[in-house]
Amino acid sequence: MKAIYTAMASVRQIEIARAQSANQLANVSTVAFKQSYQHATNSVKIAGAGFATSYQPIAVSEDIISLAAGPMQATGRKLDVYMVGATVLGVQASNGQTAFTRRGDLNVNELGQLTIGSGDLVMGDGGAPISVPLGQTLEISSDGAVLAYDPNAPEAPASEVARLLLRDASATTLVRRLDGLFEPAAQVNVGGDFDGGAVPAELVSGAIEGSAVNVAEMLVKTMENNRSFEARIRLVKEFKDLDQAGTSMIRMA
Repeated sequence: MKAIYTAMASVRQIEIARAQSANQLANVSTVAFKQSYQHATNSVKIAGAGFATSYQPIAVSEDIISLAAGPMQATGRKLDVYMVGATVLGVQASNGQTAFTRRGDLNVNELGQLTIGSGDLVMGDGGAPISVPLGQTLEISSDGAVLAYDPNAPEAPASEVARLLLRDASATTLVRRLDGLFEPAAQVNVGGDFDGGAVPAELVSGAIEGSAVNVAEMLVKTMENNRSFEARIRLVKEFKDLDQAGTSMIRMA
């Protein structure tokens, strides 16, 4: 029965939605975690014999990032930065590609390289990872300049050692990579820089962005998805019972 296949396609669609909600809830405490719009429903014509109007719903996945701001959390750390608007920070992914993130919990590793909390190297606007002088006090300005102060000469002016790779993504569609970082939708699996929008990139030092997940909303959505899933499973079972009953009647005839 084609009705069973249609119902099963609906079940698969709900499974994707359930997985998305579970992932959102699992990242409710992740720094600067962004929600994404992962799936939509398309109608696809069913091949084979039958009516020309036979279509089946299928789920199409595309992990498009929503840059809606999460809460600003003050930390007082000079290396913590909150990204204003649609500002994103360029980092070097583990495979060497340039990718982007909203994480602003910056640190300096043992090699003197600037990293984000996950360990990915922070990129400079010149396209290379940023190295900073060890033993210096660092600070990030609102426009992304990395400033170094000599703790032994507090009166000496700061020196600019690098500039963060910052881009305004207000006019760019970003998708989530398998490693959790972002890349332009036009450069999937390739990574790389992109031309920023017209809005100047801006940072707030001494703060980070919290997760953008709305817990109450996600819990309600999870319950709705679970109810829909159970209803579709019952429907599939009813179709199966009807099919078996019809087959039995034919055999008895």
